[in-house]
Amino acid sequence: MARHFYTCPLRWSDMDAFGHVNNVVFLRYLEEARIDFMFRLAPGDGSPSFSGGSVVARHEIDYKRPLVHRHHPVTVESWVTSIRAASLTIAYQIKDDEDSEEVYVRASTVVVPYDLAAGRPRRITEEERSFLLKYLDDEKDAIAA
Repeated sequence: MARHFYTCPLRWSDMDAFGHVNNVVFLRYLEEARIDFMFRLAPGDGSPSFSGGSVVARHEIDYKRPLVHRHHPVTVESWVTSIRAASLTIAYQIKDDEDSEEVYVRASTVVVPYDLAAGRPRRITEEERSFLLKYLDDEKDAIAA
């Protein structure tokens, strides 16, 4: 199974009054990584995949340890844990770098492809499914029609 790695800079404004990265900011880090991951398939090669829109249906996040501001970026590691007919689940770990064992956050997001023009969810295309399968967690039987 492939993993997607996104290098995310920390911003001074990410800190809260307690001197660590605010819990809500971690959702922004996940969003940046998710967009970078999903749009690897999209417009660059002329593919319309995922470019029509998607919505977040659910987030789950476990904060493992505090992260304080620094100049060194964090790495958001992403992979797919479930592919359904009209949704997918992306799992993440936020850590110091690709090889680090120290994890700040573990999280998952359920994403629903969305047809913006029609104003409704849509099914995952075969092209999208093929792309996502490369990142599917091998340890789970997570594919559903």
